[in-house]
Amino acid sequence: MAGGRRRDGKGPVGGDAIGKNPTDRGKAGTKRSILVDGDGGPLSAVVAGANVNDFKLLGATIEAVVVERPSCEQHLCLDKGYDNPVGRREPLANGYVPHIRRIGEEKLDRRGRKTHKARRWVVERTIAWLSKCRGVLVRYEKKAANYLGLVQWACALLWFRRYYRLTVLR
Repeated sequence: MAGGRRRDGKGPVGGDAIGKNPTDRGKAGTKRSILVDGDGGPLSAVVAGANVNDFKLLGATIEAVVVERPSCEQHLCLDKGYDNPVGRREPLANGYVPHIRRIGEEKLDRRGRKTHKARRWVVERTIAWLSKCRGVLVRYEKKAANYLGLVQWACALLWFRRYYRLTVLR
């Protein structure tokens, strides 16, 4: 490429905050890191290249929360990808109680029975809701700030639909 343009004269390729996706033959991609509440409502979103590890985005994701936190104790459930010093330090530095459970490890009561169902699906469900917006699923924006704005717009749309369903349709 010469001067940021492709050889065939078309516009520049890619954009910022993209990286080689390790699970998709090295194609350029974007990762969305999202923090949700217990019901799946998005509280913050951060975008980065697909080749960035999840735990490196944890601090930025926690700092990007757009609502004021209540004064009571807040818990943060994380999966095995965050089981490292950064994954333990960032939640504590931001006032959260981290719960990092390994895959396959389940909490048992005194009798040896499961006490709670796994909650990791809540985040996956929210990402699936966001992926229903075509502009979020397929990144057309070259600038990461524009794409982040679109992700945040989709998050606001989820909150509006939730509010409408809970108040108007009752």
